[in-house]
Amino acid sequence: MAFDTDKTLRNQVMYSVFVRNYSKEGTFEGVRKDLQRIKDLGVDIIWLMPVHPLGEKARKGTLGSPYAIKNYREINPEFGTLEDFKALVSDIHNLGMKCIIDVVYNHTSPDSWLSVHHPEWFYHKEDGSFGNRVGDWTDIIDLDYSNRELWDYQIDTLKMWAEIVDGFRCDVASLVPLEFWERARREVAPVRENCIWLSESIEHGFIRYIRSQGMTALSDSEIYRAFDIAYDYDTAGEFVDCLLQKISLADYAKVLNLQETIYPDNYVKLRFLENHDRPRAHQLIADENELRAWTAFMYFQKGMPLVYNGQEVGEKHLPSLFDKDTVDWDVKVDLTPLMKRLAEIRRDEIFANSDYCVSVPCEGVLMAVHKTKDSKITGVFPVKTSSALVCVDVPDGVYTDLISGEKVEVKFGMLSVQDEAVIIKS
Repeated sequence: MAFDTDKTLRNQVMYSVFVRNYSKEGTFEGVRKDLQRIKDLGVDIIWLMPVHPLGEKARKGTLGSPYAIKNYREINPEFGTLEDFKALVSDIHNLGMKCIIDVVYNHTSPDSWLSVHHPEWFYHKEDGSFGNRVGDWTDIIDLDYSNRELWDYQIDTLKMWAEIVDGFRCDVASLVPLEFWERARREVAPVRENCIWLSESIEHGFIRYIRSQGMTALSDSEIYRAFDIAYDYDTAGEFVDCLLQKISLADYAKVLNLQETIYPDNYVKLRFLENHDRPRAHQLIADENELRAWTAFMYFQKGMPLVYNGQEVGEKHLPSLFDKDTVDWDVKVDLTPLMKRLAEIRRDEIFANSDYCVSVPCEGVLMAVHKTKDSKITGVFPVKTSSALVCVDVPDGVYTDLISGEKVEVKFGMLSVQDEAVIIKS
């Protein structure tokens, strides 16, 4: 495991930016002028989706996927210059936030710099041509990590960017050898102290499929040996199944609780309702009150909440990865005040180091508890009901709801909730 992972990462909030579609300009400057708004949302870490030039061969859409990269060591000229990029990162730092960038190391575009200069570093089909091992990824070709010279190049590239940024979100990291990531972490550490390593770990079904094809597919337990943070894809399927009523809330709570025992003590899960590869939360959860309750639950969970640009205004449309498709910033559901307050609440040190448990005290309600020897925070989330009377394990009395600031009463061990989530400390 990554023994030096800091548990206080659990107190922080990450915000994902797709530069191309964040603004009409689609540039670093379009992001830079909006940084104060992002900061005011309670964000600690900005993750910039890939900032490198994109390939033209086999391109999907009109502009191509940001994950079909042509050159790892250059900046996409559509976004600006290297100096523009450095200015954006500098302003992020000046506002007290950190910046991480996407690392796409499983594959490149078919016309990448590496494919031209080092074709021997790639996977080749039986006829000798380039290829990829995941069929629908038709705009990329796979790298072959059996060549150790590739490791040297990739790690040198990481060290180059670590001079500027604070860490890396590593695309489908599970498909790249664990030993590579362990070495990369060791060698980047002297360049960037407390470098943040986020893994896009993969779904259980995808792990099994990739392994069945004789390829590398790291489990989350393996990922935590090199990474600080791993995607919540091990429970994301159950989350959607729960919304579709294929499984119960209790079934969903069960898989969340399992994480507390199968991962290292300092595990950090990236908690999300949406990301650039998933449907928008507001598309999945049409009811505004339910959307607010699920948003509050996401922030309350042990781990690090992720907000994808546009989520805070209740956007339903997921921007295309392959074309110019600017986020519609007109407010549909204004989640900004709620997100800001929830970010403040999770600064409490109990969120960094607690025993955590999720339960279903009654139909339509999730309850979660962070507790230590001296303190407890209880969250009640009416995710599928407008009101409920909930049994809570706290002393009778009057408490302040940390979200609304209003007084709530626990009487005979019961708490009444109406539409909105309630968080109390005891």
